[in-house]
Amino acid sequence: MIVTFKRARTEEQREVRRRAILDVASAMLDEMPVAAVTLNELSRRVGLAKPNVLRYFESREAVLLELLDHFLGEWLAELGDALVSGVDADLPMAGRAAAVADILGRSLAGRTTMCDLFGAQGSVLEHNVSVEVVARYKRASLGHLTTMTTLISNYLPELGANATLFSLQTMVLAGALSAYSTPPPSLAAAYRAEPDLALFHLELSDALKLSLTATLLGVLPRS
Repeated sequence: MIVTFKRARTEEQREVRRRAILDVASAMLDEMPVAAVTLNELSRRVGLAKPNVLRYFESREAVLLELLDHFLGEWLAELGDALVSGVDADLPMAGRAAAVADILGRSLAGRTTMCDLFGAQGSVLEHNVSVEVVARYKRASLGHLTTMTTLISNYLPELGANATLFSLQTMVLAGALSAYSTPPPSLAAAYRAEPDLALFHLELSDALKLSLTATLLGVLPRS
């Protein structure tokens, strides 16, 4: 997808251009891993010179951080609905924990691009950005973390203060495990050639469910 623009003269036109840059970056992430998304290719597809893209976002990483923030907000809205319909509040603690872990695993596995961005957050996305940009992103992340903590606490009040830590660890696990669920072509070929090696190829939903269940059992109080 290549977009072309006339010169942006109003705030509304500038916002349209910002949104278009984000939309094109999102489409690129559907085609390629995070590491392959370059500012040069993004500029080409948006139909703007690279210096013009930099008027709206100070770096490639700033674009991807804003996308991650947007994806996370969408996911939390979806998660709230999934928990309402999928967790029986009358179940014993262990049953509620299993249901929450299952919903989190399936929900996150349906948003692999977001998980990939989480995986790149600490090592890539939070570099090459200004203090202002990363602080703004972290403030937004803190709001999302509070929202997620509240959602989880509604169904597992036994977590107490550990609900925040569990919510944060959920994001970390999603980012780490996603790297093992989408192997590059050479590794996928190796798995096909030597099926024993496929032990390292994780199915994201199942891996998340197992890891999150283990995490919950570790932080929930013993009866």
